Amino acid sequence: MSLNSTTIKADSITEDERSTWIWNPWILVDNEIDTLQFLENKQINKVYLQIDYEISRSVYQNFIEKATAKNILIYALAGETYWITENGMEYQNQLMDWLELYQREATEAQRFLGIHLDIEPYDTNIWSTKQTIAIQTYQQLVIHAKKKARPLKLTLELDIPFWYDEISYETKYGKGILSEWLINYSDGVTIMAYRDNSQDIIQIVKNEIEYAKRMDKKVVVGVETLKSAEGDLVSFSEEGEAYMDRQLKKVQKHFLKKQSFKGIAIHHLESWMEMRP
Repeated sequence: MSLNSTTIKADSITEDERSTWIWNPWILVDNEIDTLQFLENKQINKVYLQIDYEISRSVYQNFIEKATAKNILIYALAGETYWITENGMEYQNQLMDWLELYQREATEAQRFLGIHLDIEPYDTNIWSTKQTIAIQTYQQLVIHAKKKARPLKLTLELDIPFWYDEISYETKYGKGILSEWLINYSDGVTIMAYRDNSQDIIQIVKNEIEYAKRMDKKVVVGVETLKSAEGDLVSFSEEGEAYMDRQLKKVQKHFLKKQSFKGIAIHHLESWMEMRP
């Protein structure tokens, strides 16, 4: 199959990214029209769309075709904490097998343009007891995903927390700073910069933005709209959308001249939909 044209389309996007996560793809079964309208109203140009094997591929095909017509890029979203286990590679292979079949069956306008992985090794017990093994397992998954994505002509992106620039590693893949390794190895990262004011957001992503600039890589800054048990400073859920938009404009203005700054991501669709104005 020829996927070169879709890759060119993904690479040709020069405007700032404004993206969101769809963790519940059943919303496409129940309410596709309103979902597309919301994305269009909010000027979203990229969606990280969760893969659910129980949903018919035709649902994804129909949605992606309609999103493509609205110039919204769709990336396949996947990743689970339990991938950081002895059998984790099998789960990832299941995803890649599904994607290979999907891309082969889909028309050009129905295809995913990339893979967006959200794997959180720090949520496993092994992170606190054997962090080096957890990191090495994570690196192995990323390397394998990049290898599998290449023949499918799909780019590989990663969600990473803002504090990975404080994590050192020494594994069979070398030694260094975890955030730097992930920025280098992937085609792009979205930093989960979950704070509710522009000053804090700018402060916690500046190291990654600077490093990505030196490496000629791209970084998207992600913020939270879902109420968090970690405290009021994590999410914009209390302040509302108008306040969030003002803060995000300040972040964008601050990084305007940084070529490594690619845009903003808002987590996630359904909590954003329920957010007060």
